Amino acid sequence: MLTKQLVDNIIKGIQEKKGKNIVNLDITKLEQSIADNFIICHGDSNTQVGAIADSVEYFVKKELDEKPIHKEGKENSQWVLLDYGSVIVHVFQKEDRKFYNLEDLWADAKIQTIQDVE
Repeated sequence: MLTKQLVDNIIKGIQEKKGKNIVNLDITKLEQSIADNFIICHGDSNTQVGAIADSVEYFVKKELDEKPIHKEGKENSQWVLLDYGSVIVHVFQKEDRKFYNLEDLWADAKIQTIQDVE
């Protein structure tokens, strides 16, 4: 599976449910990186966070016939993680995203900001 196709379908899934402040962190060139990309976004409620995660899974399964290798956080939908191997998706509630601040933790990554869908 090509990473670009995976990233594109993940972003479609996020945008379908109006995930906010989407960023794609390219961490391929960083030492100790555990994937090629982190896709990070947030929703306004635990319901929206769960819906975004479900939408990502739907789009990736439909277009690429892939499921996450691992997923966690769906029980409370504060921070849902979907691990697709080369790409790890982080869907947060806004306050949790501020608290964990992954963008600063991986500040040396190449950061691409994706336009929000209104």
